[in-house]
Amino acid sequence: MYASAIVTPNGAFLFKGTALLMMMQHTLKNSIHCTGIGLHSGAQVTMTLHPAPADTGIIVRRTDGAAAGTEIAALWHNVVDTRLCTVLGNDQGVVVGTVEHLMAALAGCAVDNVVIEIDGPEVPAMDGSAWPFVFLIECAGIEAQEQPRHAIRILRDVTVGDPTRSAALSPAFASSYAFEIDFASAAVAHQHGEMDLMDGNFTQDISRARTFGFLHEVDAMRSAGLARGGSLENAVVVDGDTVMNPDGLRYTDEFVRHKILDSIGDLYLAGAPIIGHFEGFRSGHMLNNQLLRVLLANANAWESGDYDDMAAPPVYSRQQQKRVAVG
Repeated sequence: MYASAIVTPNGAFLFKGTALLMMMQHTLKNSIHCTGIGLHSGAQVTMTLHPAPADTGIIVRRTDGAAAGTEIAALWHNVVDTRLCTVLGNDQGVVVGTVEHLMAALAGCAVDNVVIEIDGPEVPAMDGSAWPFVFLIECAGIEAQEQPRHAIRILRDVTVGDPTRSAALSPAFASSYAFEIDFASAAVAHQHGEMDLMDGNFTQDISRARTFGFLHEVDAMRSAGLARGGSLENAVVVDGDTVMNPDGLRYTDEFVRHKILDSIGDLYLAGAPIIGHFEGFRSGHMLNNQLLRVLLANANAWESGDYDDMAAPPVYSRQQQKRVAVG
């Protein structure tokens, strides 16, 4: 949750839930660090979040070995792999993987500018959700900056995928998310979830939903040298129709909530909050990134500007409302 009030550099107070809070850019008040295990590498990694000036955006900086000093902007066009997680990289082969949960926490806490220092190729898994990163952000504190927040407003429908799985964005007055999943396992089955991202509800409704997988898939990934750091401590594991975690689920529909969490993180790689409605159907990181690539390649499907202007109800002509579908 946000603090009850955030102080700007000039001493003004911005209160939780007000439109003014969302209009301004934000960074952290203080640096803060954590240490954990990479979900896929199994290696211990230390990560530090630093405040950054307005208009910096989100920057990932490697601090280890030959990669030390390499900076990668957390943006959609720097995504180099989406098979098991979202991986940022550059043309020198330097990568930072599993960024989606941290990106979701930054989006949910409305943090625009931060430098992420990390001494390995993967963000620590923590407990498999975004909550530990929200906790870090809250402990560091959030500071409003004296620059307007940027946003991207959706003007036309954009869809990627096929009838079996898809991801779409459509015009809306706020940032909203819907997701539908359907698995043969009775432990997951069919789930549908929706939420508007506003008033700090990410923390309570979404942030604690953990990543999940099926035991036979985990065994196969480990045989391939992946998921080395995965355990019941950082993922929900399903065996047939049974949830293996001794404490069970955090939400009755934790699976679909986590898919919304992933989508929030992946779409924050647009470089600004998106004012529009996202809808995912059995999709994942690949389609989320493809959706951003298709959207941002269609200049008539979106516009950018100050959050204050973008969050106002858009006025469309009949031609502007014509559906643009790309699949």
